[in-house]
Amino acid sequence: QVQLVESGGGLVQAGGSLRLSCAASGRTTSRYAMGWFRQVPGKERAFVAAINWSGTSTTYTDSVKGRFTISRDIANNTVYLQMNSLKPEDTAVYYCAATLGSGSSYSRYDYWGQGTQVTVSS
Repeated sequence: QVQLVESGGGLVQAGGSLRLSCAASGRTTSRYAMGWFRQVPGKERAFVAAINWSGTSTTYTDSVKGRFTISRDIANNTVYLQMNSLKPEDTAVYYCAATLGSGSSYSRYDYWGQGTQVTVSS
């Protein structure tokens, strides 16, 4: 079992920044690839970014490239999502997820956090 706890969400003005954190605990969490997804009411959960288990490879959805950065601190079992130049359309509940596989499909991820709300005002 892997437990994931997100933090760092909040209310920010457009153009501002937030950093989300995801603390992982459980067995061999360092071997899992990690992803961030987001969801707004009435829509499916959407891929935002992912990082492989070693932190050497990252992927992003097109809408956040150049603005968001995913990283991980393997020693502390924590994954981060640095979000800059935030836009109102980034408003969503953000979820951290873990997988022994890879990819951007939420069905590939086995463990999920409870989510953290990010609200960007215009």
